[in-house]
Amino acid sequence: MTSSRPTLAVAMVGHAFMGAAHSQAWRSAHRFFDLPLHPAMALVVGRDAARAAEAADRLGWAESATDWHAAVVRDDIDLVDVCTPGDTHAEIAIAALAAGKHVLCEKPLANTVAEAEEMAAAASTAAERGVRAMVGFTYRRVPAVALARRLVAQGRIGEIRHVRATYLQDWIADPEAPLTWRLDKQRAGSGALGDIGAHIIDLTQHITGDRLHEVSGQLETFVKERPLVATGVGLSGTASTERGSVTVDDAAVFIGRFAGGALGVFEATRFATGRKNSIRIEVNGSAGSLAFDFEDMNVLELYDAAEPAETAGFRRILVTEPTHPYAGAWWPPGHGLGYEHGFTHQVVDLVTAIADGTDPAPTFADGLQVQRVLAAVETSSDTRTWQQIPS
Repeated sequence: MTSSRPTLAVAMVGHAFMGAAHSQAWRSAHRFFDLPLHPAMALVVGRDAARAAEAADRLGWAESATDWHAAVVRDDIDLVDVCTPGDTHAEIAIAALAAGKHVLCEKPLANTVAEAEEMAAAASTAAERGVRAMVGFTYRRVPAVALARRLVAQGRIGEIRHVRATYLQDWIADPEAPLTWRLDKQRAGSGALGDIGAHIIDLTQHITGDRLHEVSGQLETFVKERPLVATGVGLSGTASTERGSVTVDDAAVFIGRFAGGALGVFEATRFATGRKNSIRIEVNGSAGSLAFDFEDMNVLELYDAAEPAETAGFRRILVTEPTHPYAGAWWPPGHGLGYEHGFTHQVVDLVTAIADGTDPAPTFADGLQVQRVLAAVETSSDTRTWQQIPS
């Protein structure tokens, strides 16, 4: 069926894990939400022609190509979705913005603060011409997380005092797991800190409506060398007898203080044996608390300190009612959503903002602020000092 809405033609650069998740979102968003623009999956770009063509067929893109430089200046492309490793984010996004294309860029925004500053400046300039840019922190769009932000903004838990956030994985706990691009600082920027720590930094700042002001942290690389892969460093292939150096952190821990005075404790690791993708956020306020666990992602726990002691306790809210954020567009109450739905909600918010002529959140400026927190934690680990976050 042909849509009567104006078309938003999308080119996606990169088609691996994140590319598949983004493709699912572009396919489904307009089928469940009443969008002001109709997303058209026009082009997917990859380094290898055969693999890009296969990805286009499998993921639902109309065309494939291998040259992103040509893709971002095509007259028939309106938006560029950047799903590549961090070392290419700045070059692709800045070129696309200069060509007048809206941009969605995966997190973390860049590999360095300097790159992120260039990207934020390019986005600011582009916004003056009506061109929009957003960084993809999708976990903010889990309905339970969006509800947590709403409740904090309404004052339901009072003045924020404590924030606790962990992101735990174990996918490289085996010292013989191969050396992938995510373990190469040149390509990834950092390890657990930037890859998953960035998410909990953004989540806690988003939920509280406050920003980290200063941090003190430590990074650790538990396994210093790993086997290469015979087909090249990647997520698949035959293990080689050769080994290469791991140049990023395996784990990060840090404490921080928010501008409003709240204390924060953060942990991000790829060595939490038995934890596959465990994200937990708890916020304690003067009038109550909120807790979210991604392993039970359709639930938000709320504690109301005003309740009598004999009945007080954390209340389990099943966030699937039509009045809950995003949930009304999907299934009847009690029918839960999954990981992929956050990406769909991201597309919904981005497309709506573009049609409204407003900046979608999180902006590149928000991504830059997270990048500054990441850099401050790394500097703190190197110098064993507290680091303030520039405004």
